Amino acid sequence: MDTLIDLQGGAIHQVMVIIHVLLFVYWLGGDLGVFYSSKFVIKPDISPEARAISAKIMLDLDQIPRVCMSLMLTVGGILTEFIGIPHPWYQKIGIVLLGPVWLFCVMYLHFRHGSKAYPLVAKFDMFIRWAVVIGIPISVALHWESNRLAEYPWVAGKLIMFAFLVFCGIMVRGKIGPFFSVLMKCRAGEMPTAEENEAQRKSLSQVRVWVFMIWAGVFFSGFVGIINRSGTVY
Repeated sequence: MDTLIDLQGGAIHQVMVIIHVLLFVYWLGGDLGVFYSSKFVIKPDISPEARAISAKIMLDLDQIPRVCMSLMLTVGGILTEFIGIPHPWYQKIGIVLLGPVWLFCVMYLHFRHGSKAYPLVAKFDMFIRWAVVIGIPISVALHWESNRLAEYPWVAGKLIMFAFLVFCGIMVRGKIGPFFSVLMKCRAGEMPTAEENEAQRKSLSQVRVWVFMIWAGVFFSGFVGIINRSGTVY
């Protein structure tokens, strides 16, 4: 029986590791695709229709990193159990539920734009983001000893980094307004003015600063996780 439990635990661990790696890969890879396609959205010398198509490609690609981000904390939290970091029952419930709930918000906001529930879901999605940004550092500080984080400071570092990545995403939303204003005009088949094109370009330039920090943070988190891989405890 113990052998069977060990085999099941090992299989679950391996599946979680694979998912975790894929989330990192597609988060960073998807963002690179978004970055590349965004160059065509701000080109003033192509037609509004072409810019609108480029924007659709960009937004569809951007959904990939959003999905990866929404699931990352749940998968990572499950993996920490295998290296011997315990979680109180309420944390386990929160860890398991966070991924599916956040994923639902991300998918709903992408596919149900304009629906009656959209504003409410958008507010709840932003609530989750700020809860992660504020709650993770507080949780790390409060559970430094009781959750054995002091023995695995690299896990605490990855948690803090994830909170920072979510914060960067919030900052992107705060700077992207003029970019989407011109985008909506292109979708309507209207030619933006020179001033609007400049405002869109400036908006994207401001956003890219935060995007570069996200890239660096995702790479750093993956690097730290790989070089600190510990044995598993079943």
